Amino acid sequence: MHCPYCRHTDTKVLDSRVADDGGSIRRRRTCVNCEKRFTTVELMQLTVLKRSGATEPFTRDKAIAGVRKACKGRPVTEDALACLGQEVEDALRTSGYAEVPAHEVGMAILGPLRRLDEVAYLRFASVYRQFESADDFESEISMLRTERALLSPTTSG
Repeated sequence: MHCPYCRHTDTKVLDSRVADDGGSIRRRRTCVNCEKRFTTVELMQLTVLKRSGATEPFTRDKAIAGVRKACKGRPVTEDALACLGQEVEDALRTSGYAEVPAHEVGMAILGPLRRLDEVAYLRFASVYRQFESADDFESEISMLRTERALLSPTTSG
């Protein structure tokens, strides 16, 4: 860690605290050269393991970009997409994977997207799950209807 004041490379940690969300650590440091104090924040690096075997850091913006395409023309706000991105990242961080398989990123998106907008969910699922025919859409729509019927209260006259 370089001192932000004198660029010296030797610093000493005075205090460490876990952030409220548990996903980062705040460290209070002092430079052994100029003796000035500064704060650093360490974040856990979430890594995605791609199908090719390559790894790359997880970026919420990249996950949201795919969802944004599925939401094109739908009444979904940028705030709703940001909340979805946060929900997906939180789910991935708590999944216990050291490296999250790319497939799990898509799976983590499907649930929140289904609750956000069913049409966008169908669009995303059709690409992600590689639907090959109208039958695939019909099966998914049937599942959505069944789920909706189970969740909504029945009314009788």
